[in-house]
Amino acid sequence: MGIKNTAVPSRLRRRLLPALGLGLTGLLTGAAIAATPVPVIQLSAASAGRSLEMSATIEALRQATVAAQASGNVLALGVKAGDRVKAGQWLARIDDREPAAALSRSEGGVLQAEAELRNAQVQAERTRDLRAKGFVSQAALDVAETQLKSAQAGLQAAQGGRRQAALARDFSTITAPFDGVVLATHLDTGDLAAPGRPILTLYAPGALRAVVQVPASRSAAARQASGRQVQLPDGQWVTPLRSTELPTTDPVSQTVEWRLDLPASAQATPGQSVSVRFDGAPTEPTTRALLIPAAAVLQRGELEAVYVLRDQRFVLRAVRLGSRQGPQVEVLAGLKAGEQIAADAVRAGLADATPAAR
Repeated sequence: MGIKNTAVPSRLRRRLLPALGLGLTGLLTGAAIAATPVPVIQLSAASAGRSLEMSATIEALRQATVAAQASGNVLALGVKAGDRVKAGQWLARIDDREPAAALSRSEGGVLQAEAELRNAQVQAERTRDLRAKGFVSQAALDVAETQLKSAQAGLQAAQGGRRQAALARDFSTITAPFDGVVLATHLDTGDLAAPGRPILTLYAPGALRAVVQVPASRSAAARQASGRQVQLPDGQWVTPLRSTELPTTDPVSQTVEWRLDLPASAQATPGQSVSVRFDGAPTEPTTRALLIPAAAVLQRGELEAVYVLRDQRFVLRAVRLGSRQGPQVEVLAGLKAGEQIAADAVRAGLADATPAAR
């Protein structure tokens, strides 16, 4: 009984090839290999909308990186990422044997300085009596008075050293500077702590802001917008309590940072991506924007690229994007009007992707 020759669907072939390797070639002999058609769109400039929509990042208004102020091994770490802490709560403990020994030496120095001061006081008092009776010279009294002042200064120095040693020993216990949530820990039990080395980062959850980098060319339009909205991760749009535009422009990205303080009811965590919309941003009548579908953009980390049609093949090209206009996104650099790109970046990245017939 003969085997019926049936064409293997392209989607099935893509699933089977990585698993079966070259051994599948014999099974597909004579089978029709279907390509994956990808819709193609031709770029053309369009009038810019009257709202700017851009991606932003959530940051905490109050955030601190707690660092060590003493050297030594971390004996215990009392919290982990996500824990809530109270102001003054201990977070980590560092080996304090060395500062404890320094404190003991300082206390001994204070006792010695006190004994020297008592001796200098007795000597000065005796010399004053002898001088009053004329048994010693004025020079001898001056020497005794000088020794007394030196002993007093020595005691003050020893006491200051003791306070410094006690403070250094207190640095072995790391406490929370305010009520907050632990964002990340940078050391673990057994690691070596050193002055200035971060131990953990915490933030106050009740005060958040959205930070957006606005292109310098759109900064004036964002400034003149009639309203600003922030879309939280749950899809809800909220009005920021306060909007602040920093007075500097980044020399590399040519962007201006905007900070939009969120209400206390906003449900978000630092690091999340949100959308910021500048409503009613004025635009020039002659302003033309190059808009492409968001599905045409391939994002891999910080890379943003599209597949450009060249000689009936799709070639990946990096682009710089601007604001979002609903389901579309503005292209600031990397493309020009008249070029053709794949409407679906995921399908265009397949090995058998071909432009669909128009």
